[in-house]
Amino acid sequence: MTLPYFKNLKRRHFIRLSLGTLISFLGDFLFSKVPCLSHTQQVLDDPNRDFSFEGSSTLKEGATAKNLIYGVSARQDHLRSDPEFAGRLTEEASLLVPEWALKWAAGDTLLRPSPSQFDFSAPDFMFKFATRHNLLVRGHALIWHDSLPKWFDDFVNHKNAQQVLEHHINTVVGRYAGKVHSWDVVNEAIAYDPRKSWRSDGLRNTAWLKYLGTDYIDLAFRTAAAADPNALLVYNDFGLDYDSPLHEAKRTATLRLLRHLKAKGTPIHALGIQAHLKGEATNFNPRKLQRFLHDVAELDLKILITELDVADKKLPAEVEQRDRIIAGIYEDYLSAVLSEPAVIAVITWGLSDRYSYLSEFKPRPDGKPVRPLPLDTNLKPKLAWNGIMRAFNSIP
Repeated sequence: MTLPYFKNLKRRHFIRLSLGTLISFLGDFLFSKVPCLSHTQQVLDDPNRDFSFEGSSTLKEGATAKNLIYGVSARQDHLRSDPEFAGRLTEEASLLVPEWALKWAAGDTLLRPSPSQFDFSAPDFMFKFATRHNLLVRGHALIWHDSLPKWFDDFVNHKNAQQVLEHHINTVVGRYAGKVHSWDVVNEAIAYDPRKSWRSDGLRNTAWLKYLGTDYIDLAFRTAAAADPNALLVYNDFGLDYDSPLHEAKRTATLRLLRHLKAKGTPIHALGIQAHLKGEATNFNPRKLQRFLHDVAELDLKILITELDVADKKLPAEVEQRDRIIAGIYEDYLSAVLSEPAVIAVITWGLSDRYSYLSEFKPRPDGKPVRPLPLDTNLKPKLAWNGIMRAFNSIP
């Protein structure tokens, strides 16, 4: 996570800032705060907006009625320790994404405690839970630069990188072959801002790129396809949602990568769009996003919305107003996305505000609990739930 700008400035660098730069920054800083809330209220909040719906009683039912999959992510410790939450998850969702358990390393969960060891206790629990409750499972994520264990830098080099990659994928995918709906084979391979990348293809400068070159992506997909020929293989990334130069550059780089992989005959089947949305954003352009989705579908690829939530860090404190804005964002975004027939799944990154990574990584400055997900902390549906259901119901 990037720290606020001021925290990254050393004192000597701050002193050296030109007066013009400082004034420009302070202007951006000030006008992004209090006036932003007023603007957000005016643009995004309609107190009279109708969030009523008819039909299904769970998001799973609403999605299934339109040939969609609705899924959620969850951590194994929450499923183990909170049976009430586990029960609500099985009621609302038909697909489960292990939030931590299938990453090389996440929090205190280590799938790869050492170069020669795998610890499958956490993912085995998740697969058993899914089997017991008739849930599909998504694998997240086989290759991701941001979840590598501490030993990786000291152990992996130009000589053994291919063997390490293939061994990991063969072992993990092979263990769960036939049990996984889809795998995020490669996650976030494109630079945060392709416009500032030193590479013309906009790829992120990761250890895999350093040791294996651009072919590491193709290699990962081919290895996964051989280990489980029946799984849907997905490239997953973020920053594709808004009408901004940054997101436009990210969409362009993503299409370039997908076209390159298809031209090589890489066994890639789908694009995953993370869709971590910002509650205060006013630059959502449905038509521009729909054009991008259509371009992806033209490559004979499916599309999954893989990590959907709405951050409310910069939204007003008043709960009813905040919930209306978030629900409207869910409905508007999904209504645009689901107009593309290639979209086959909607997965929220969490189900209940009781467990959201945003509580830790994007907390509200006023200290109030975040409210980004369909269910509140008491596991009751919020307006966000209605917004999602209305989007499902709007599909022809």
